[in-house]
Amino acid sequence: MPRFKDYVPHGVIPATLTAFDTDYEFDWAETRRHLAFAADIDGVTAITVNGHASEVHACTFDEQTRMMSEAGEEIGDRMPLICGVYADGSHQAARIAKMAEEHGASALLCFPPHSLGMGGIQRRPEMGVAHMKMIADATDLPMIVFQYSNEVAYPLDTLVQICEDVPNVKAIKDWSPPQVHERHIKTLHALSRPINVLSTNSAWLMSSLAMGADGLLSGAGSVIADLQSELYQAVQAKDLPKAQELADRIYHTTQVFYCDPFGDMHNRMKEALVLLGRQDGPAVVRPPLMKLTQVEIARIAEAMTAAGIAKEGATGLDSPALAAE
Repeated sequence: MPRFKDYVPHGVIPATLTAFDTDYEFDWAETRRHLAFAADIDGVTAITVNGHASEVHACTFDEQTRMMSEAGEEIGDRMPLICGVYADGSHQAARIAKMAEEHGASALLCFPPHSLGMGGIQRRPEMGVAHMKMIADATDLPMIVFQYSNEVAYPLDTLVQICEDVPNVKAIKDWSPPQVHERHIKTLHALSRPINVLSTNSAWLMSSLAMGADGLLSGAGSVIADLQSELYQAVQAKDLPKAQELADRIYHTTQVFYCDPFGDMHNRMKEALVLLGRQDGPAVVRPPLMKLTQVEIARIAEAMTAAGIAKEGATGLDSPALAAE
């Protein structure tokens, strides 16, 4: 699979889902159909696999490797592939990075290790810098730093140090709250080697893009990448009425995707794909994630209809996909 050389992460990048069968094994045909659909959307600039949206927490190294192979065969000749690097140990992260490069990735999305929690990243910021350097030592691929909004979020000084000390870092995926997010955009854009900021704040995407984000990398793109792309282009063109119209449509989807409990967000997106006829049902998630209730699935169906993206001829509880669940 060819790698897109000198790739700089920007624009609209869906983080794709995975399809499992009822035995919790990968359904590769349906997963590839989903990848192809996302890659064919106008305005999409790259595809991310092995991220939160693909339930990477529940996938083995071998499964992540095969995901890169399957994605490469399906879309790798026409679209940059970004591979998630999700590991608590730095040596394991370096191993994933090497695998991704060998399988044609064009960039890496580097998750913060949960082992940086419990005050580690605040008290021992060198841990975060060393982790990123170990990944960079294993590969020449461009790196995207995933900036969380919780206890494993890199302090701004540490984030700047990582960007300055690790030349592979080309962008961050920013999950920060609004005031911090805007500070990141202004600070990282002003570095001697400017760093792109990709928003993952799908619940307030228009505001984030208007602050100057260079694009977005989002699990919601697995369902609404077309709306995200149109919104991104409208903001770039400073077309406020168009951007507001699109943001109003996106609002219906993000209200159901990101409601409480937040951890079910990608579970809900899978159900949306089934409702839209983009994935053969039922929607299966690996434990400890659990199947949603029929009431919640109905709410997702209604939200898709309100956003104007429901399956043709299907609305709310009358959805054929819902009835089949």
